[in-house]
Amino acid sequence: MTKEEIAKIIDHTLLAATATSAQIKKLCDEAKKYGFASVCVNPSRVAEAAKELEKSGVAVCTVIGFPLGAETSAGKAFCSGQAVADGADEIDMVINIGWAKEGNFAAVQKDIEAVVKASKEAAVKANKSVLVKVIVETCYLTDQEIQAACLCAKNAGADFVKTSTGFGSPKGPDGKPLPNGAQVRHVELMRKTVGKEMGVKASGGIRDAKAARALVEAGASRLGCSAGVAIVEGWDRSYS
Repeated sequence: MTKEEIAKIIDHTLLAATATSAQIKKLCDEAKKYGFASVCVNPSRVAEAAKELEKSGVAVCTVIGFPLGAETSAGKAFCSGQAVADGADEIDMVINIGWAKEGNFAAVQKDIEAVVKASKEAAVKANKSVLVKVIVETCYLTDQEIQAACLCAKNAGADFVKTSTGFGSPKGPDGKPLPNGAQVRHVELMRKTVGKEMGVKASGGIRDAKAARALVEAGASRLGCSAGVAIVEGWDRSYS
């Protein structure tokens, strides 16, 4: 894979609460320069990102129910439809993690279905297509729960499953922080669960080309990261 090819599967991401318009513009300029798949921004920044990226070939991605996933399904659906109307081409939603932990996967699937339906209907009105990615927040789930959540996304008609928000804060029995981002073994498990027909997005803590390459080799078809420029610039060296 060339550095041009890796760029085309990167969602260049800025989800900081403190992000300014100047930073959003810089993000978009970098995305156009390097040919990234999309920029991923908070919903309030979708319209300005769409304006910056008009006719560039770079998509606008946004997050819904982020980062906790605990909003109502109706709220997630409304925000998804509004985001598409504002110019979003891709919706990354967070599942209701509490429902997954208690084994209520029927509710998890209905939650995803509400977002998929609202996003696709808004896309029809806007005369375009939209992708829906489902963040399962792997750092909080067992392998069995990850598999069940992925199957919910598949059955609900989503286009991708995604590892992480990067904002999770799991802790071990000793109270010490545990990893909260993309892990190779989780990507492998997710790819095995959903098969070839769905996308798998790895996100959270992907800071260099070596880590990115390992995740792609594990089955990731999209990467979400704020270090996209560094990954592309260091891509050729990651093979040495």
